[in-house]
Amino acid sequence: MLADALERRAAGRGGNQAVAAATSGLAPVTLVGAVGADAAGEVYRERLVGLGVDVRGVATVPEATGMALVTVDADGERAGVLVPGANALLGPEHLDVLDQAQAGDVLLVSLEVPRRSVAMAVRMVAAKDVRVIVNAAPFAELPAEVMAEADPLVVNEHEARQLADTGALPASLLVTFGAHGVSWNGVEHPAHPVDPDEVVDAAGAGDAFCGVLAAGLAGGLPQDEALTQALAAGAAAVRHVGAQASGLLAEL
Repeated sequence: MLADALERRAAGRGGNQAVAAATSGLAPVTLVGAVGADAAGEVYRERLVGLGVDVRGVATVPEATGMALVTVDADGERAGVLVPGANALLGPEHLDVLDQAQAGDVLLVSLEVPRRSVAMAVRMVAAKDVRVIVNAAPFAELPAEVMAEADPLVVNEHEARQLADTGALPASLLVTFGAHGVSWNGVEHPAHPVDPDEVVDAAGAGDAFCGVLAAGLAGGLPQDEALTQALAAGAAAVRHVGAQASGLLAEL
């Protein structure tokens, strides 16, 4: 197969969410994750620092930095292969920075890293009055007591069907429907309108939403206002190519 062009862009669910949160200006952000001891890992770490993300929790491990290989065909259809790389080695021993979490902080977790580490992270902050947001993507089942801490558990409409099969009971449930907005505990909230001619790339819109929601709540915004800011960030994200646009709220 021959391609017309190749583009390299920073991405990764945790990185996307951290950049959206940090550049929103709503709260300071520390990322917990892992990169490889390679040039890609060094460049990524420097990028995060430049965008205002605290990288004390980003470990360097003996594995290549994670990468996704995505193809886009002539009809705009996407297909991809995710190579977890360093992300797969993120273990409980890399979570020490969470010892510094305090009441009022927000822990946002997703599932592109080992589930045992996600579960450990949630358990570490559960007794500290830290609010936990679980973005169950890509969908995987977590221990019941971990899911119960999620306030909210964020899933898209497809992941919501998978969640229903598990019987998990989060503290609150937020389902995203793309351009049709979100439902939080059954209360619907419309998406911010975007002119179809301005839509460039929907990749990263969900990550922008989650990152800004977490930052808003950590920064002390009322829940409805934090949600409004998150919806605005998701709408702004689709106007950019790539999954890691910065300063999205400044556009609105």
